[in-house]
Amino acid sequence: MNGVQLLLIIFGGITVSAVAHRRGAQPGLIVVILAAAASFIPGVPRLELDSELILAVVVPPLLYSAARGASMSSFSQNLGPILTLGVTLVVLTTGVTGLVASWLLPAIGLQAALVLGAVLAPPDTITTVTHGKELGLPRRATAILTGESLVNDATALTLFGLAVAATGAGHTLFDNGFVLFLYNAFVGMLVGALLAVVTLWLRKRLLDPVLETAVSLLLPFTAFLLAEQVHASGILAVVVTAFSVSINTALDKRHQYPGAYRARLQEEAVWPVVDFLLETFVFAYIGLQLRFVVQNLASSDSLLRTVLAAAVILVTVVVFRLGAVPAAFAWWGLRRRRREQRVETDPRARAKWERRLQWRARRGRNRPVLGEPTPKEALIVGWTGMRGILTLAAAAAVPEHLGDGTPFPGRDEIQTIALLVTLGTLLLQGTTIPLLVRRLRIDTAAEREREDELRARGVAIAAGAGGEQDFDAQRDALADAVFNEQLDDDTARRLIHDIDLRQAAHGTHPR
Repeated sequence: MNGVQLLLIIFGGITVSAVAHRRGAQPGLIVVILAAAASFIPGVPRLELDSELILAVVVPPLLYSAARGASMSSFSQNLGPILTLGVTLVVLTTGVTGLVASWLLPAIGLQAALVLGAVLAPPDTITTVTHGKELGLPRRATAILTGESLVNDATALTLFGLAVAATGAGHTLFDNGFVLFLYNAFVGMLVGALLAVVTLWLRKRLLDPVLETAVSLLLPFTAFLLAEQVHASGILAVVVTAFSVSINTALDKRHQYPGAYRARLQEEAVWPVVDFLLETFVFAYIGLQLRFVVQNLASSDSLLRTVLAAAVILVTVVVFRLGAVPAAFAWWGLRRRRREQRVETDPRARAKWERRLQWRARRGRNRPVLGEPTPKEALIVGWTGMRGILTLAAAAAVPEHLGDGTPFPGRDEIQTIALLVTLGTLLLQGTTIPLLVRRLRIDTAAEREREDELRARGVAIAAGAGGEQDFDAQRDALADAVFNEQLDDDTARRLIHDIDLRQAAHGTHPR
């Protein structure tokens, strides 16, 4: 890909997005459709990117931006469903999809079919949930989908590495899959946490919004590459770094300093632009591959068989997720109820639970523990399972040859099916989510956010009673309310952004 092609894609995406916004359509889906159609125009060159470049350049900033805008309190409250979907469901999807693929394409073998299963296992819902309010997604569904997207990529890439190694085309740090996953997760999160500590220390000493924003833009790449250097999960490193830096920058009073609000305002202005440019490129790149992957198979007699297999696998991943998500939530809810029963009947379990409640009471934490998601929320989460750029990057990363030099079995079929399933889920599920939400008629994130914002404004107004420009006191009050779990951190951060804007307009400096 040369610079002219990249600029044409970006400018074309801007134009399409502008028209789509005016028409009330989803820009990303329109870009995919038009790019797929444009790929069949004679003379349009194929855009090819190395899979490692996609993983190292495109995925980290998208994940970082999604994590920095996510709610840590919502993540922790929904940790059970998130881990159930981000780990258990990814493993099951890999197995089911691999078995179906080996039945449809017996020539590639079970091991290569499991590689395809790992490629297709992780839904990429980041772009969807970033437009959650526009689509009308319920608040809890948005929190679960965001958390799932931040976890499932690491699980899928671990499974992908194991499946490729099983074919004889690669190797992993540990042969045991469970040990490998624990190492990837623990070391990846450790790298992210250490980098966040260094970043927060550095930001307090830069005292320059431009330099701080530059550090913020470099963070996702640094976290990803550092973790990958020690063979850990770069994705989890990025997520932990983003969570830690964003929460501490806005809500931890220890990390406030003169002019900090200006850096926050600048970052809030920069990251949406980065998101838009990357999302536009990703959707265009997905669509522009269609003609060429079809041509790769057209010269052989496997085109029709591969397309039919892709259609069956598309139905498999959609239907399996629709059934598995409610089952996974029910299983998680059953475990939770059994734990509650054990607390009631087992004196030791009851004593442990009471100590936990006392600890929370001493910390001033009184937010109730959420039950299992409702059937309507489970249906929305189950239907929001579009595949995206990680699926294509993993498919491109399938080795060309095995360890003995023979061609990797079914590599062309794997890449074609990955693209067709990605396009199919984007067009089938992505276009129907708003209709599904309207039909279900449940509370949307926007409605709940208005209620939370009114409560948060009451906290800020009470804190600023000493004067309209008492911005420090208002921020401190919101930070205390988050710590005491009286407010969600995402609500507090939105209001802190408003306070930052008012302070910038007044031209005053905190502390």
